[in-house]
Amino acid sequence: MTRTTLKGLLLASSILGSAGLAHAEDVTLTIESWRNDDLTIWQEKLIPAFEAKNPGIKVKFAPTAPTEYNAALNAKLDAGSAGDLVTCRPFDVSLELYNKKHLADLTGLAGMENFSPVAKSAWTTDDGSATFCVPMASVIHGFIYNKDAFDKLGIAIPTTEAEFFAALDKIKADGTYVPLAMGTKDLWEAATMGYQNIGPTYWKGEEGRAALIKGEQKLTDEPWVEPYRVLAKWKDYLGDGFEAQTYPDSQNLFTLGRAAIYPAGSWEIGLFNTQAQFKMGAFPPPVKAAGDTCYISDHTDIGVGLNAKSAHPEEAKKFLSWVASPEFADIYANALPGFFSLNSTPVKMADPLAQEFVSWREKCKPTIRSTYQILARGTPSLENETWVESANVINGTDTPEVAAEKLQKGLDSWYKPAK
Repeated sequence: MTRTTLKGLLLASSILGSAGLAHAEDVTLTIESWRNDDLTIWQEKLIPAFEAKNPGIKVKFAPTAPTEYNAALNAKLDAGSAGDLVTCRPFDVSLELYNKKHLADLTGLAGMENFSPVAKSAWTTDDGSATFCVPMASVIHGFIYNKDAFDKLGIAIPTTEAEFFAALDKIKADGTYVPLAMGTKDLWEAATMGYQNIGPTYWKGEEGRAALIKGEQKLTDEPWVEPYRVLAKWKDYLGDGFEAQTYPDSQNLFTLGRAAIYPAGSWEIGLFNTQAQFKMGAFPPPVKAAGDTCYISDHTDIGVGLNAKSAHPEEAKKFLSWVASPEFADIYANALPGFFSLNSTPVKMADPLAQEFVSWREKCKPTIRSTYQILARGTPSLENETWVESANVINGTDTPEVAAEKLQKGLDSWYKPAK
């Protein structure tokens, strides 16, 4: 072999080696998730935006069917085969993963300062010492209304409890529309879109929720009974046969233009946009009296954490800090209208209905559903019992006072507040 040939081979070998080395330096992060509906959004919008600014890090979104996610994820984590990043469900399911040391502590992660304590509450230990998932999205409660119906009947957007019931009376007297599109058959609607929607106005959001967990307030106290008294009055406005009306029935009643107001979660926006043939608007839960502080349920729904056994923790933390950024918030919230960023930097929504919901954060105090943190761990679960009693109150089979007594008795049977 000539010296020239040998030199050429060595040069070629060196180039190939360098190319192989560069290729080997690319790290691929895998995200575990139950949100298979979001696959296209991740592949076409979110991942390209991250990879463009982080050469050498590739990201793969690998969702599991929602109903199989918890079991599949636990099996993978136990076997050491789970992805680097874990999409977190709120509260106890994810807290258990952290307690089992499957999720890393992210308290000091760059970007975590962009979230309020309420935003982080679904992924923070009971004592507040550690946060283990970056908050991604929440859903907001309020009321979606048929603008055409309001215009036709000359109804202004109600801001107080009295104005709300005056509007319902006007709609009922006209007879063209069912005033409120909600049924009690599926139970959870009555609690989630009823009690948890208007309740924070009476128990003062986080103030009351924290007092309940500490044992400083009881469900038989006035701030917790009063919203049931208000809810009991809804019965007259729900239309014939509401006791047999399912959640899909309620959705159809509204989107077909047969009801004027829908007690809502913001997750309805995407569906309603495709189905309703009329203009829609939204308003937050009415306050008791003009000038009172407005409260909204801005309920933490989805986060993302770091697999404590990830082979690429530093790259994964880079990605998580990006998830905590305003850039991610803007892309994600606009791709999924109705799932709102929990980032403290406001996101301008392209969808007008979504923008209306998220604008309430600027004038109302946020809280989360009162039954989700700690109080649903035992038997009976306060969350499930609240479904039952909210429906009972609306149906008229339990008075607000009896419902409150039943709920407190069930909670007392297993829950002892920490002193």
